[in-house]
Amino acid sequence: MKNTIKVERAIKDYTQEDLAKLVKVSRQTINAIEKRKYVPSTALSMKIARVFGKKVDDIFTLEDTD
Repeated sequence: MKNTIKVERAIKDYTQEDLAKLVKVSRQTINAIEKRKYVPSTALSMKIARVFGKKVDDIFTLEDTD
């Protein structure tokens, strides 16, 4: 699943650690999501989208292989 978390973080000037604290996960979890090694739960996806003031499908996009 593709995501725009790194771009959204840059816009808000958030580090991975900043975002992790806001959504109550580890920095490593944010890193794994950004690198597409981990697909977040629906709840976590919604929390991340809320932090950026966007819809979930503005942040996450399914690929043909998903």
